[in-house]
Amino acid sequence: NENKAEYIDLVLNWRFKQSVHDQMEAIKEGFFGFVSRDCIQVFDENELELLLSGVSSVDVDDWLRNTEYKDGYLAKSKPVVYFWEVVREFDDECRSRLLQFCTGTARVPPEGFKGLRGSQGPQKFCIQKTTLKADALPRAHTCFNRLELPEYKTKQQLKDKLTLAIFNCAGFAVE
Repeated sequence: NENKAEYIDLVLNWRFKQSVHDQMEAIKEGFFGFVSRDCIQVFDENELELLLSGVSSVDVDDWLRNTEYKDGYLAKSKPVVYFWEVVREFDDECRSRLLQFCTGTARVPPEGFKGLRGSQGPQKFCIQKTTLKADALPRAHTCFNRLELPEYKTKQQLKDKLTLAIFNCAGFAVE
């Protein structure tokens, strides 16, 4: 147990950096062969993905049909109803950013939302009730396509918190 943290750091470093170093260098060399480093430095990883992939059209009805609810939320729960109303009001860029916030990618799979995959294979989008207070931001677990949604009291509160989260998320960290 005395060197567990060091061991985890070394394994993560190997899996995410060293084991793919040569492949990443080849990708970077090819990419920077046609795009200047100076041109992309102003973008974060989310903006860069949207620029490279484009904004896809998000079919809200398909998304809704392929959604599960957990820990007390149902399709008719007030915060869930507010969520889908807000998603319908969003333009495609906001929907893509929301999708990116919740799943890690701004694109809908070719087969629609039924094709979403998580870290363990096929994984539907999930809205989960959380114990966070109603003034907290929603949280996402991208490996599981899951959105933890506090019990917001109004649609406007949900929209404000959700918008703040999707436009200001900082990526992910290993805990």
